[in-house]
Amino acid sequence: MPEGIRHVEHAMGTVFSFDVRTARSPSIAAALAQAVAWLHHVDRVFSPYRPDSQVSRLADGRAALGECGPEVAEVLRLGAELEQSTGGAFTCEPGGWLDPSGVVKGWAIERASTILHDAGAHDHCVNGGGDVQARGETGPGEPWRIGIADPRDRGGLVAVVSGRDIAVATSGTAERGEHILDPRTGRPAAGLASVTLVGRHLTDVDALATAAFAMGGAARAWAEARPDIEALGVTPEGGLWWTPGFEDLALLPSGRI
Repeated sequence: MPEGIRHVEHAMGTVFSFDVRTARSPSIAAALAQAVAWLHHVDRVFSPYRPDSQVSRLADGRAALGECGPEVAEVLRLGAELEQSTGGAFTCEPGGWLDPSGVVKGWAIERASTILHDAGAHDHCVNGGGDVQARGETGPGEPWRIGIADPRDRGGLVAVVSGRDIAVATSGTAERGEHILDPRTGRPAAGLASVTLVGRHLTDVDALATAAFAMGGAARAWAEARPDIEALGVTPEGGLWWTPGFEDLALLPSGRI
């Protein structure tokens, strides 16, 4: 198999890994450097923890939207669309404070993936803190295989998703505890231990996973009604549920792994 490129980068408060299976070339190496630079640019623009970021200055009134880069307006537009399509289960203004982080990571990863694809790296995977955008294959005839962590056992898996040109995102309490609020109540979402969504575009899938987690027990019916995603949920008691189409994408346990 031709030599590809693997790279790990710390940015946006998490770890990003790039696995490029297309043969290494100067143009692909340059695209990888561009994708990494893009992630750091996104961090500088959108981080709510940087007082000098455009989003921080916009949030506290030190800057107007027109004074920010065009990507800020793009992300806020996406956030508004997602808030409407989820009935308010997702928002870029949690607790009344501007924070579009729920859109930014998936959107940034998908854009990094597009940079690689446009440069000819048609077979690659970008993983940011467990949220994945994969394109093409790992090798001839071999789809990508992405494990879904068990929120009750950090060393275990509840399923393995496989496919080409797929996006996978999980929201839950395993890494950061009860950090996801239901915007409709202002209280921590507690109806699920985790929920994983699979679709084509991580921009949508990542934010919608956050919304689905906030929905709790209503997430299953909501996901089943959407034609563009499949879902796997883990209840606080450790039970599993999944949408009918999820079985076509994943290896699932008969009980628990």
